[in-house]
Formats: sequence, C-alpha cells, structure tokens
Amino acid sequence: MTEGAHLNNHHRDTLVKIFQHPTSHNIEWHDVLSLLQAVGTVEERHEDKYHVEIKGAHHVFNRPKHKDIDVQQVIDLRHALTEAGITPDAVN
Repeated sequence: MTEGAHLNNHHRDTLVKIFQHPTSHNIEWHDVLSLLQAVGTVEERHEDKYHVEIKGAHHVFNRPKHKDIDVQQVIDLRHALTEAGITPDAVN
C-alpha cells in the first residue's frame, strides 16, 4: 500500500468484494472511490472520468451510470490493485 495509507473495515470489505469469486454484482461506486482515495491519489476530471495514481501507476476509471460498478470495472480494479500489491491477503 502507499505509505501512510490506512484501510478501515469498510475499505477492507470493499477490497474483499472486488476480489471475490464469482464476481460480485453489488459493489457500489462510492465504496470503490473511497477505497481508491485511501490507497492512492484520485482526481475527478470531465465526463465522470477519475484519474487514479496508485504507487506510481496511472489508471482511469469511469463513474458507472448506476450506483454499482460492472464486471469489467471489477476486473480493471483487480488488475490495478494487484499491480500495486493491494489484495485482501496483503492488507490483513
């Protein structure tokens, strides 16, 4: 994790949902955004695009049209978090 980052129980629950198999279909965007802010730097840009930096790696995530993220966003989040060494096993 980034230096000084602290995951509370809510962040940890969201992280577990992201890595859950089969993929969870009820992960809310505001929970994901809170997790991303805890582990990296998040900047909202135009057209609901969020530029996220985690451990020097840059990612762009789009705000979903509904409150929950879709399966592709879960996959993208898994990739970004794994690349940064942030997995449920790594933070417990």
